[in-house]
Amino acid sequence: MIHVLVTCSALILSTPTAPPVPKPAPCLWKAGVASARITPQQPMWMAGYGARKKPSEGIAQDLFAKALALEDSSGHRLVIVSLDLIGVLTTLREAVEKRLQTQYKLPPECLLMAASHTHSGPEYRERKGREEEAGRYHKFLEEQIVKIVGDSLQKLLPARASYGHARAGFAMNRRRNYQLPKGDVNFNKAPNPDGPVDHDVPVLLVSNPDDTPLALVFGYACHNTTLGLYEFCGDYCGYAQEYLQADHPGMTALFIIGCGADQNPYPRSTFDWAKKHGRSLANAVEAALFANPRPVAGPVRCAMEKVQLERQGKTPSKFDYPVQVIRFGPELTLIALPSEVVVDYSLRLKREVQGARGVWVTGYSNGYYGYIASRRIVEEGGYEAQANWAPTIEDRIVGKVQELNRRLAEAPLPVPIDRVPKATKN
Repeated sequence: MIHVLVTCSALILSTPTAPPVPKPAPCLWKAGVASARITPQQPMWMAGYGARKKPSEGIAQDLFAKALALEDSSGHRLVIVSLDLIGVLTTLREAVEKRLQTQYKLPPECLLMAASHTHSGPEYRERKGREEEAGRYHKFLEEQIVKIVGDSLQKLLPARASYGHARAGFAMNRRRNYQLPKGDVNFNKAPNPDGPVDHDVPVLLVSNPDDTPLALVFGYACHNTTLGLYEFCGDYCGYAQEYLQADHPGMTALFIIGCGADQNPYPRSTFDWAKKHGRSLANAVEAALFANPRPVAGPVRCAMEKVQLERQGKTPSKFDYPVQVIRFGPELTLIALPSEVVVDYSLRLKREVQGARGVWVTGYSNGYYGYIASRRIVEEGGYEAQANWAPTIEDRIVGKVQELNRRLAEAPLPVPIDRVPKATKN
């Protein structure tokens, strides 16, 4: 007979022990957050689908403008503004930028304005016969954005920041597979499950000194086109923000969309799917918060410059395209590209941009001019190539990003800013 003896000491040694509680990270930032409803209170023409033939008919979900202000230990500031809108019109960006520079001494390169690209928001570009409606809403937006940025700057208090990422899988490339032979059963069909995608869900979390979440910024590269009805709604990202805020009372969630110009959410067309995609994205954000996010210490450095792009055709033209790069110390580089940027840009920039542990690429920021195709899409043609850009477009944009990133990396440490008002002599 074989006897097995298990000692008490063996049992004790095999019992899992709780990990040591880490010491709280120092509060290396100041942060403030503010938001405002921007849902039109009257019926308006809706943006995103040319097939719509009438104004809005109700509100399924409120739309919001949100502002997160960050100040590093040297006193340098960054403000991120998220908008539940089709895009950031150049006229809106310029008006807000000018007022913030005058009122709060905020440099233009330190302001990031990003739209969610919901196709269930108002059309505020001037269209024939609706100029007055668009003008009123444009002015309303300007006032609300300036107000919430001012409020966020007034609320600056000590905070911590961290960065992490996870994945969500409901985006699919919406273009056909141009590599298939004509005899293939899927030739000329879309969506393309084998096409390029960026399923990354980047998350910047800002916490209070007691580690309660104050705000988080998150992204995903996918069109906000689950819905195509006549009710205002934030679409999947509106629901994701709503769920995250409900699960973390007191926290503000800001969505900034990635390079999703050639990506659609699937399945689509119903509120049920918009809510399911929203929950899927919210779960991915929670996973990013769970999966060992890295502390972000700063300093914050910002740069913005225009690069000249060329259009082809019978009447070639040139176009100035603003590129923004924001570096959060050695941990994170955030690249903001205007308008409807295809996924090739985020995939390439995340491979090629050096000097940070995380690279985050967002589209639909700081301007709205139509589709920004890559070299591949220019050569393939199709819907996203309609702007007729020269094949050099991709290398020009990537080159400007690389130039700004190198400049920020090589810049000397920022000089501390004294924001305490100086005493006046009697």
